[in-house]
Amino acid sequence: MLAAIVVIMLFFTFTTEGAYLSARNISNLLRQTAITGILAVGMVFVIIAAEIDLSVGSMMGLLGGAAAIFDVWLGWPLPLTIAVTLLLGLLLGAWNGWWVAYRKVPSFIVTLAGMLAFRGILIGVTHGTTVSPTTPAMALIGQSYLPGSAGFALGIVALALFIAWQWRRRHHRARLGLAVAARGGEIGRQTLTALLVLGAIYLLNDYRGVPTPVLLLVALMLAGLFMAMRTAFGRRIYAIGGNIDAARLSGINVERTKMAVFAINGLLVAIAGLILSSRLGAGSPSAGNIAELDAIAACVIGGTSLAGGVGSVAGAVMGAFIMASLDNGMSMLDVPTFWQYIVKGAILLLAVWMDTATKQRG
Repeated sequence: MLAAIVVIMLFFTFTTEGAYLSARNISNLLRQTAITGILAVGMVFVIIAAEIDLSVGSMMGLLGGAAAIFDVWLGWPLPLTIAVTLLLGLLLGAWNGWWVAYRKVPSFIVTLAGMLAFRGILIGVTHGTTVSPTTPAMALIGQSYLPGSAGFALGIVALALFIAWQWRRRHHRARLGLAVAARGGEIGRQTLTALLVLGAIYLLNDYRGVPTPVLLLVALMLAGLFMAMRTAFGRRIYAIGGNIDAARLSGINVERTKMAVFAINGLLVAIAGLILSSRLGAGSPSAGNIAELDAIAACVIGGTSLAGGVGSVAGAVMGAFIMASLDNGMSMLDVPTFWQYIVKGAILLLAVWMDTATKQRG
C-alpha cells in the first residue's frame, strides 16, 4: 500500500509540475483525509464484525447540520453543541445496532433505511436551506492549526512514545519466545517513520501548521489501534466476524458487541460531522452525500475483508489517504467529475477483486 501511495504522489507531482507537494496543498489533502479517515476508523470495526453501514454519509450530514443549528440558530455554547452532537451520534449508531443485533434485520437493509431517513430528517430540520455562518468558536474544530513549535514538540513526544512502545513490545515477545523482527530492520523502519512524520510537520509549518482535524484523526486512529490490538472487546469483534457461531459458543455476547460497534461508529460519525460543518462554516442539506462509499472503499483498499474477521485501523486510514489523494490530484488536474467517479469505482472494484482472489488462493 505504501508503494501505491508513492506512485500516486509521484504521478500527481509530475503532472501538476510540483504543485501537488506544495505545503498548502498537502495541508488541504490531510484535512480532506481527516474526515474520510475518521469515518473509516469507525467503519472498519463494522466490516470486521461482518456487517456494513450505508448510513454514515447521511448520518454525518444530519449530525453536522444539527451542530450548525445548535451553533447558529440556537446560539448554544460550543461545549454543549459538541456534547449533544456526540450523544446524538452515539444514539443513532446504537439505533442501527439494535435493529441489526437484536431484531436480526440485515445491516444492509437497516443502514440503507437509515441513509434515506437521516437525509430526509436533515432536509426537514434545515428546511432545505444552508445553516450558516457558524461562529468563530465552532470554526476552531475544523479550521484551526497547531503552531509550528507546538507541532514539532508534539511530534517528537509522539514518536518517542511510539518507539518506546515498539521496543517494549519487542522485548515482551522475545521473553515469550516469539519471533521478533531483525534489530537493524526495526531501527530502519523507526528512523524512516520519524523522518516522514517530522518532514510532514516541517512542510505543514511552511503553510499554517498542523491542521486540528489531522490531530483528531491521529488520536482516534491510535485509540482504534489500541482497541483492536489490546482489548478483549477488540478481540471479540474479530472473533464475531471470523466465525459468529464459534464466538457465541465461546461465551461472547454477540448482540451486545455488535450494538456497541455500531454505537462507536455513530460516535465517530458525529466527530466527522462536527469537523465537516466547522470546515464548511455551515450545515448543508447535501453534506456527506455518498461519504459512506469513500469510507467503505478506504477500508477495502486498506485490506479489510467484506466477509468480516480481517482488517486493520491503520490500513483503513491509509486507504482514506489514497482516496483523498486521488480526489485532490484529479481536482487539481481539472478532471471532470464523472471521470473521478469512474476512477474511484474502478479502484474499489480492483481492491475487492484482489481480496477475493487472495482468499481463493488461500
